[in-house]
Amino acid sequence: MPTAKSKVKSIYGVHPGVAMVRKWIDEMPEKTGKSLDHWIKLIKKEGPPTNRERREWLKQEQGLGTNSASWLADRAEGKNSEDSDPDEYLRAAEKYVAKMFAGPKASLRPTYDRLLKLGLSLGRDVKACPCQTIVPFYRKHVFAQIKPSTRTRIDLGFALGDLKGGGRLIDTGGFAKKDRITHRIAIASAADIDDEVKRWLKAAYERDA
Repeated sequence: MPTAKSKVKSIYGVHPGVAMVRKWIDEMPEKTGKSLDHWIKLIKKEGPPTNRERREWLKQEQGLGTNSASWLADRAEGKNSEDSDPDEYLRAAEKYVAKMFAGPKASLRPTYDRLLKLGLSLGRDVKACPCQTIVPFYRKHVFAQIKPSTRTRIDLGFALGDLKGGGRLIDTGGFAKKDRITHRIAIASAADIDDEVKRWLKAAYERDA
């Protein structure tokens, strides 16, 4: 899958999902008989007035699947542009992080910044791609993630497979559930980012070589 390119300068990288959506949009005429622009014009001209009704109309009358219908109904309202536009994604990514660490979680922002810097320092092939509630680190796949779980704690997650940990490393049960993230360490402040954290983060990075 080619990487989506952006003109916006950011510490973050473009989420791999953007390239996947762009590919889906490119293939839309062949798979659905209409381009994205054609679908948007059709929805606005002939579709019902509400988002919910449009979703059902796209499924029942136009033969689209649930996910496609929902995405197109939202797109017709001007939503989801960050899903397929690298520049829009990076602008949204900054907002995701600002919102994650706003209000009662604002005190965790310095700790987040330290973890972000640490993750990106592992190699030039690392990129951080914020979502609305987590910030995953990618090499070839997600190998770690930053998640502000409570007002006082960030969980740094790791993709370590069935590797046995110890110390502060907690098995999340992710391997049994076939989740990518399988372990975590709780971090309350920058002082918790010690050699143990750095060792497990590097181990997760190296497993994704």
